[in-house]
Amino acid sequence: MLHPLKRIMVTGGAGFLGSHLCERLLEEGHDVLCVDNFFTGSKMNIEHLLDHPHFEFMRHDVTFPLYVEVDEIYNLACPASPVHYQFDPVQTTKTSVHGAINMLGLAKRVQAKVFQASTSEVYGDPQIHPQPESYWGHVNPTGIRSCYDEGKRCAETLFFDYHRQHGVKIKVGRIFNTYGPRMHPNDGRVVSNFIVQALRGAPITLYGDGSQTRSFCYVDDLIEGFVRLMATDDHIPGPRNVGDPGEFTL
Repeated sequence: MLHPLKRIMVTGGAGFLGSHLCERLLEEGHDVLCVDNFFTGSKMNIEHLLDHPHFEFMRHDVTFPLYVEVDEIYNLACPASPVHYQFDPVQTTKTSVHGAINMLGLAKRVQAKVFQASTSEVYGDPQIHPQPESYWGHVNPTGIRSCYDEGKRCAETLFFDYHRQHGVKIKVGRIFNTYGPRMHPNDGRVVSNFIVQALRGAPITLYGDGSQTRSFCYVDDLIEGFVRLMATDDHIPGPRNVGDPGEFTL
């Protein structure tokens, strides 16, 4: 067993992506503090990690301050599918905005590097495909998806302002369509819908006229991108698109 290298906190650590990130960090020998309130995360996702000597779980809502001593923070806490983030849109916005403020405040206090799990949704309903990081998007601040889209946009603003004003070391990664083990079967996204329908022997949904394109990223590749982005020099804050740049017709 490797000796722990860093003390790393993962918020949203019992979720689909968070649980895979916790696994990866433990494999590298780090001490991992997993924080989650189980709104969309599940104890089943981290059950196999609970007895690991370098893993600790804390049930906590990131909209409230948290006082711990860590070297790095991965902020993944936020419902990410329309089914879940539209269930309580006010709380979704608070999770993105208050959560970012609390994690940045913690990072400032303990001088930790902090990673923000942002999203391709910051581009809104884009008019450019695929979207480069330089594209500012085509957005709607009042629609039913805005609780998530605008919350994540505001979180990015806070990250860069804390970086410029207080010198906080930040990394911002924009996540695109990701799939893999532990996806929530009812999250309403295309890959999980296809898989669940196939397993149930149900008709496969055809979206639009079948000419739409999407880019997909397997979860292990996404986590690799997170870890590599976090390891870049401090003068590279992002944002960086993390996902497959290829567009495929469904």
